[in-house]
Amino acid sequence: MADQDNDGGVGGFGWFLAGLGIGALVGVLYAPKSGKETREEIVARSLEARDKANELYSQGVEQATQYVQQGKEVATEYVGKGKEVASAYVDKGKEYYDKGRTQWTQYVDKGKDLIQTQAEAVQAAVDAGKDAYVAKTTETPAS
Repeated sequence: MADQDNDGGVGGFGWFLAGLGIGALVGVLYAPKSGKETREEIVARSLEARDKANELYSQGVEQATQYVQQGKEVATEYVGKGKEVASAYVDKGKEYYDKGRTQWTQYVDKGKDLIQTQAEAVQAAVDAGKDAYVAKTTETPAS
């Protein structure tokens, strides 16, 4: 039943024109006038109906144009907001990428330093072992 109440579009306009035509016809048939006067009145009322139809058509076109313009404005607004949000996410992603790259570089440098320190400690241990071996083998036995 709600669908019938909201039928203000083309169907409503069609019923308007039908009612206008029927009303004009009934008025002409019951009016005591001559044939020429009746024809003139039919023509006049037809022209009035045509003018009213053209007026309603123009109003419909104007309103549709306004709706299209509003739709374009809303769509443009949403596109702009979408671009802003996407740009913010891209910037945040770049920030995380740069932060991760910096941390990775720091970890690599720390790893290199640790390897260097361990290599030096191993070299020192090897040298100490060599020195101890040389010292032990060059010692004279105490007899």
